[in-house]
Amino acid sequence: MTTERDHRIDFFRGLALIFIFWDHVPHNPLGQITLRNFGFSDAAEIFVFLAGYAAVLAYGKILARDGFLIACVKILRRAWVLYVVHIFLLAMLMGIVFFANSHVETRDLVEEMGLHHFITNPQQALTDELLLRFKPNLMDPLPLYIVLLAGLPLVLPMLVRKAWAVVAVSLTVYLLAPSFGWNLAAIKDGVWYFNPVTWQLLFVLGGAAAIHGQRPRQVDTRPLLRRPLFVSAAVYVVVTGVITVLWRWPHIHDALMPASLSNLLYPISKTDLSPVRLLHFLALAYVAAKLLPDRGWTRNWLAQQCCRMGRYSLEVFCLGVLLAPLADMVNAMADDAFVMQIFTALVGAGLMGLLGVWLEFNKRLNRVPYVAAV
Repeated sequence: MTTERDHRIDFFRGLALIFIFWDHVPHNPLGQITLRNFGFSDAAEIFVFLAGYAAVLAYGKILARDGFLIACVKILRRAWVLYVVHIFLLAMLMGIVFFANSHVETRDLVEEMGLHHFITNPQQALTDELLLRFKPNLMDPLPLYIVLLAGLPLVLPMLVRKAWAVVAVSLTVYLLAPSFGWNLAAIKDGVWYFNPVTWQLLFVLGGAAAIHGQRPRQVDTRPLLRRPLFVSAAVYVVVTGVITVLWRWPHIHDALMPASLSNLLYPISKTDLSPVRLLHFLALAYVAAKLLPDRGWTRNWLAQQCCRMGRYSLEVFCLGVLLAPLADMVNAMADDAFVMQIFTALVGAGLMGLLGVWLEFNKRLNRVPYVAAV
């Protein structure tokens, strides 16, 4: 595996973090331009796929250099850090939501965020929090990542050698899980909103893509429009985008959508990563990879800010989770005025970008050797 960093991965991770933040602020106008409004998948698929891509790229090199034991220890150490961050983030989120709720009279933000379990049964809620069973709104992606990363040592050695075999097993589990009801337990006899038994396929596919991308292969010189796979993927992306846009006008959607196709598509489950969602993301990722084969476009100023957020995705994600209820509070206090909604959305994204700048500066500062004053 090469050591060169692919800034396209950083860019799309940063973009996904912005989309997640905008999607998590209710009634946010900028949330209307995120991925979920133009296709069956959304930023969550980008986040999980690229998490698998980056994890296998990083720990695959450690596996090759230092062996399985060291790679396993480092993976589990990272999973432990994520677990501690999750507990700390949840505590901060609850404090912010309770504060915001005291300033908003027209809505119950505690109920909307799914925090009444903590109010009605705090002792059980604390236990559920430690067991990753208590996950208020906005918190679902991080526990999913913790579980997927903790399971990586089980598949990493085989993945770097026989990726197709791991993908085949992962696909089999994905197909069987909905039929057998495989999922992890959550509070009140519920299940995880992001079912890790099905979403693991996207994580594994991200890792397999990282392995495949490092191997030499013959360059296809044919124009894109003469490549059947690209054309098929692009057509699927466009068609699903049109269908998603038509959801805004149900009477037009129902008139144009054949009943047989509607029965085949719906419901599009996010919990179990419906096949049409998975296929949409894979088609979109393939089209994007073919349309943006080089990294030169990531050198402009705006793309660099997004890349920087992607390089520090954990910290930026946590900040976005904390900013979302604050933005919602400010919007509600301003009667959800359009200007204020745009303002809070842009300020939130700007603060996430500034955090990336600070973390980058801090990292460089730590590299500068200390010179004692004479």
